[in-house]
Amino acid sequence: MSAPASSSEGPDLVVAGAGGGLAAALRAAELGLDVLVVEASEHFRRGNNTSMSTAMIPGAGSRWQVAEGVEDSPEQFIADVMKKTKGAADARLTQAMAEVSAPLVEWMADHLAIPLTLVTDFAYPGHSAFRCHTIEGRHGSVLLDHLTQAVSASEKIDLLVPARLTEVLLDDDHAVRAVVVAMPDGSTEEIPTRAVVLATNGYGASSELVRELVPEIADARYHGSETSLGDALRIGSDLGADSAFLDAYQGHAALSKKATSLVGWATIMHGGIILGLDGHRFGDETTGYSEYAATLAAQPGSEGWIVIDQAIFDKCLAFTDFQQTVDSGAFVWADTATDLARVTGLPVDATTQELADVDAIARGESADSHGRTSFANPLVAPYAAVKIVPALFHTQGGLVVDEHARVLRPDGTPITGVYASGGAAMGISGHGASGYLAGNGLLPALGLAYLAANSVAAQH
Repeated sequence: MSAPASSSEGPDLVVAGAGGGLAAALRAAELGLDVLVVEASEHFRRGNNTSMSTAMIPGAGSRWQVAEGVEDSPEQFIADVMKKTKGAADARLTQAMAEVSAPLVEWMADHLAIPLTLVTDFAYPGHSAFRCHTIEGRHGSVLLDHLTQAVSASEKIDLLVPARLTEVLLDDDHAVRAVVVAMPDGSTEEIPTRAVVLATNGYGASSELVRELVPEIADARYHGSETSLGDALRIGSDLGADSAFLDAYQGHAALSKKATSLVGWATIMHGGIILGLDGHRFGDETTGYSEYAATLAAQPGSEGWIVIDQAIFDKCLAFTDFQQTVDSGAFVWADTATDLARVTGLPVDATTQELADVDAIARGESADSHGRTSFANPLVAPYAAVKIVPALFHTQGGLVVDEHARVLRPDGTPITGVYASGGAAMGISGHGASGYLAGNGLLPALGLAYLAANSVAAQH
């Protein structure tokens, strides 16, 4: 599509990135603004990180929680983030995300008619309450379909795709006056605007930046958008913006080696285990799927096997990703521990001993030497197993923003008209991979976009 001709001054807001950033476009349009969304990939509806997520959006104190009798609050959510990040997360941004989380999911349900429900069948590591909201199938592609349909239905929003926002231009007062957009034919177009939301995700697709900033996961498979090349960091740097937490990322230790699809951590939280290539467990799997990616990457061969039983298998079918992995034929089945060793190629003695040890731990007859305290039930044959490899999903550091999603300079002053959300912003996961909580990707993607639109509208 061509750029909108809403006025001679151009759109009121330009959003770079058609993932979670669409929340900025939709909220701004609701508030009466004309919006242009610039998206680099024509395959964004199935190829960006929002579409590849499990669509888990934390909402602390939402009406769904009230209906289910779940006690939660922004303060409790903040405490969970600070505990998981060991106090490293930015306090101001964490508070802003916690406070917007419930209004955000309720706005998505009420204004965008997205059929959200509260996940209560299992809890993700680090969340002290059931607070993740999702959609049927628990897959981001369905969530993004709802967002893009709402964009298509809006007369206030134009979508320019494929096109890449490459530069933000400031006026003599150091405020946004225009953006530069590169077209597939190599031409560029300068589009006047007073505000821009950088929602281009992080730098996960740049092998050079990954190796420089998060070397521990540099050799893992990248499972994210091919356009996440660090555009926001480059653009922000050119504008004099500050950046933080560039060593933060979301890893995942449950990517199917055969299917290259997500197996999912529900397998673990329902009671599954991970065996290394020597047939032994090598840690407490329930610490979290993000930090366990580096743990798996450090194992000999950087591979492992998730082992579950029929009951866990059936519970996980609620996830589209899991179903796709099943459909790929990546799972193998075994009637006994010895058979499991045979079909996986793991050492027989080690595998049978490990399963016996796990059975004893699950029955409360012994303690886990790795410190795991959560085994829902003993694993019961037949067993299902799938080979996994570690993956990098997306980076969690970026441009420093305030509680309004405004991009800040090193001295703490905002660059007038420049906003960032999602992986383009610094996030609330602290440093490394261990501070990541389920939803720490989508909440800043959607929540900061929503707050940015509110701020732009207030200034309009």
